[in-house]
Amino acid sequence: MRYVMRQKLLSWGDDFHIRDESGRDVYFVDGRAFSLGDRLSFQDLQGHELAFIKQKLIALRKTYEIHRDGRLAAVVTKALFAPFHHRFTIDVPGPDDLEAEGSFTDHEYTFRRHGRTVATVSKRWFSWSDTYGVEIAEGEDPVLILASAVVVDQACHPDDGERH
Repeated sequence: MRYVMRQKLLSWGDDFHIRDESGRDVYFVDGRAFSLGDRLSFQDLQGHELAFIKQKLIALRKTYEIHRDGRLAAVVTKALFAPFHHRFTIDVPGPDDLEAEGSFTDHEYTFRRHGRTVATVSKRWFSWSDTYGVEIAEGEDPVLILASAVVVDQACHPDDGERH
């Protein structure tokens, strides 16, 4: 399934609209303004929270937690040292951990599990500065992958007025 993520440029907090490949809105990510660290609510169109993302403030490297139904669903951590490119690990309970690797500043990267690509993120087809596509393999959890892509965006592009 393909999705298009677009950050809302004029908003309080970091808000994202997520559409399916037909252009229909399917998810909304509501960034909480005026919070200590990043806090985002990943919602369906009826406003039901499907995931809650929060940045851990006391951590050696950028770390975010993704909660679903009140339980920790994943911990996304930026690698401390990657000499030639950036890397993130998505620690999911059980054996289903993911790794994201590529050019995060250019929104060109992949999510892999056990060496197999499960999703790709690409800005290549979009001229808008804060819009990119996410293609997710059949059978994968779109909320987890999309929430992880939001985390990568937050970690690589802090709101300093210089969004890429």
